[in-house]
Amino acid sequence: MTTYFLKDILRQPAELQRTLDLFSGGGRPKLEEAASAIHAARHVFITGIGASWHAAMNVAALFELGGRPIYLRDASELLHFAKIPSGSTIIILSRSGRSIEIVRLLEKARNSGATVVGITNAPEGSLARESHTAIVTPVERDHGISVNTYSTLGLSAGLVAAATLGNLDSALIKSLSHAMQKSADMIQPWRKQIENSKWFEPAAPYYFLARGSSLGTCHEARLLWEEGVKLPASAMSMGNFRHGPQEIVTQGLRVGMWIDSSFMREEDLAVARDLQRLGASVMLIGQRIPQNAADLVFQISETPDHWQFVMDAIPVQLAAEYLSRLSGVDCDSFRVCSYVVEGESGLLAPDQPLPKNRK
Repeated sequence: MTTYFLKDILRQPAELQRTLDLFSGGGRPKLEEAASAIHAARHVFITGIGASWHAAMNVAALFELGGRPIYLRDASELLHFAKIPSGSTIIILSRSGRSIEIVRLLEKARNSGATVVGITNAPEGSLARESHTAIVTPVERDHGISVNTYSTLGLSAGLVAAATLGNLDSALIKSLSHAMQKSADMIQPWRKQIENSKWFEPAAPYYFLARGSSLGTCHEARLLWEEGVKLPASAMSMGNFRHGPQEIVTQGLRVGMWIDSSFMREEDLAVARDLQRLGASVMLIGQRIPQNAADLVFQISETPDHWQFVMDAIPVQLAAEYLSRLSGVDCDSFRVCSYVVEGESGLLAPDQPLPKNRK
């Protein structure tokens, strides 16, 4: 049986291309409008919640590497534990634009005199309706787990960063488009790799590690495991992992790592080798990685520096969908979580029946 999760993954390259076509064409003025708001602000925040937060994490690296400092806070923390200075610009990512933290953050932004750049998949949501600049990505909604909504939000926000930094040119657009086309061609080979790999083990512990503009993808992988496979997983930066958490490495641990195309590349490949020596089974995702560098290696297409995040979630999405089936888990249904979280208290509605726990 083909899951809805898989169907959403298979159409992802086309949805990414459609988004790129829009914002490199008729939607380009919206990017420039957002860039102007960012240039005019003394303080700039980027935020989101859930999968949208992970997309924001990837894009924050583009701003920082381009010399434009930006405050990266998840929407709940920004809402409850930060004072927003007047004249700030807040870039908010949200697929629905209706999550409770986003709705309340919009009110806080208005009261603080901040300008809001909203990036969303839903024209009818509060974020699209109430933002000073609303960037709406033209994507068909996902069945449940955020797949296309996650990746197109990240791409759209990345294009805002490029417009702000002055490098949104034809070379970048052409390179991204080429990578999307190559990713479409790679999906079936990636699926064959997955089916033939021994990296997948339903009962194993899973850890995900990355740096820079793939760090959000790393955290998104953890969420895919939790939402789709219904298994706990861990995610953190590669640097932090090397300062104590490596003590958890034991025989049978599964580790997924994203290797940057140029930054800290050899150092992280050395980490992969040492993890294998310690008994872990390692999966690597990146560009031009030696096939013998790990137990499972996903080669992704060439992208401009720091833009790997647009494509590097696809292999791990396929991996999560496969592991859910291997584990006998329904990846298309949520046992506890709602599609849009519209309250801040508890986990269950008052009349919601208790879910059946997985075996």
